[in-house]
Amino acid sequence: MATAMAMGGTVYAQETAAPPADGKKSNTTISGSADVYFRYDFNRNVANNRTSFTNSHNSFELGMASVKLEHTIGKVGMVADLGAGKRAQEFSYNESGIVAAIKQLYITYQATDWLKLTAGSWATHVGYEVVDAPVNRNYSMSYMFSYGPFFHTGLKADATFGKHGFMLGISNPTDYKSAPVNSKKSLLAQYSLAVNDNWKVYLNYVGGTRPADSAKINQFDAVVTGKINDKFSIGYNGTIFRVNAPTLARALKDETQDWWASAVYLNLDPNSLFGLTLRSEYFSDQSQLGPTAFATQGANIWANTLSANFRIHGLTIIPELRFETASKEIFLDKESNAKKGYASVLVAAVYKF
Repeated sequence: MATAMAMGGTVYAQETAAPPADGKKSNTTISGSADVYFRYDFNRNVANNRTSFTNSHNSFELGMASVKLEHTIGKVGMVADLGAGKRAQEFSYNESGIVAAIKQLYITYQATDWLKLTAGSWATHVGYEVVDAPVNRNYSMSYMFSYGPFFHTGLKADATFGKHGFMLGISNPTDYKSAPVNSKKSLLAQYSLAVNDNWKVYLNYVGGTRPADSAKINQFDAVVTGKINDKFSIGYNGTIFRVNAPTLARALKDETQDWWASAVYLNLDPNSLFGLTLRSEYFSDQSQLGPTAFATQGANIWANTLSANFRIHGLTIIPELRFETASKEIFLDKESNAKKGYASVLVAAVYKF
């Protein structure tokens, strides 16, 4: 890929490009990242990992190599964000071939100072965490991220009025770049409030139907970020996911099932070279829609993750300890005996440019 990009750059450099008709200057930005990790499950059973991107035990693993190209000229712009590796494959789990390597691909138009239109495929507005490892302070992912939406493909409008932001959009079903046959569109919405320079609030919504059985899906989500001082900041994410599906047990009447979760992120940065983050998440899955789907019964999970960040220029080393307990015996030991808890440790190297 790097060779192809270099060859492409040489070809275009030899051409003489005509200046834009409107005289606007263009701006191009190229950025990227790479991440690798090693994870060890003290129960020695890989089945205990039920969140995204770290499904391994006692193995050195490749995360994702990512390259992002951004270009703007006047009021228009585009973003092409490509990824390769297991992280990218899991992110685009409904796709195959080269399309699975497209994390984001969209075009924007700044219609006015307060209104921007976006068409294409972009990472979801729901939740606190994102797919790109350099943006997250914990390397392993939360349950909320893993069982919520990853991305949307469609059209959206973002409007900003002072401290208030509004987004409305329409998209294919969640996590589909190409809509399944006869599927219905999803509705997207967000309200954001910048209380001041240090505190921000986001209220998010996704609603639609599930392509597999046309069940109605609604997810309501809230995110709060706050900076206490230069060394301490916090984050909060709470969400509820509901499915209304017809069931024979109720004479084809709709039955509501749901999961809900809440997490707090405590971030400490004594200096620019070192940081600590504690993520404490409570995930309730009594309807067995998420991480307890393959267990004999639903359960509640309390997952705590402590991650250190050692920063050396563009490189961040992340040693991480994760401990989970559940209300039922949904985890396994090395002999596949049921347990209520497990612990794991991982070390990740994340580089960005």
